[in-house]
Amino acid sequence: MNNATTNKENTKNYNQVYNYTSLLLIIAGLTLFYALNINIWLKWGVVLISVVASFGLFFFVSETGLNLHDYLRDVWRELGKIVWPARKEAMQFTWIVFLFVIILALFLWLVDSVISWTLYSLILGKS
Repeated sequence: MNNATTNKENTKNYNQVYNYTSLLLIIAGLTLFYALNINIWLKWGVVLISVVASFGLFFFVSETGLNLHDYLRDVWRELGKIVWPARKEAMQFTWIVFLFVIILALFLWLVDSVISWTLYSLILGKS
């Protein structure tokens, strides 16, 4: 029991170290961008290298990144299972939505007009 708890804590500590190291890599790249007095393309190269190294460390080494990697792979697999409607069916649904919006707009206009007429003409006596 104690050995399993210690192992979990060590894994958590390593995971935090990887996450903080990847954050420090990005901060170092941005700091070098502003601190170095070199060609602008080399500055951007330093930033790009730091971002790529940080991404690689987080996404392929840390436990959080590996879990995210697995999640994104599962999402991509599920997206492949989607059955999209045919063009004709999509057009029919689009026209149904347009028709419903027009009918709802007319209904709301009618309700607003009746309430306005009731309040101003009948109750307040204004024309």
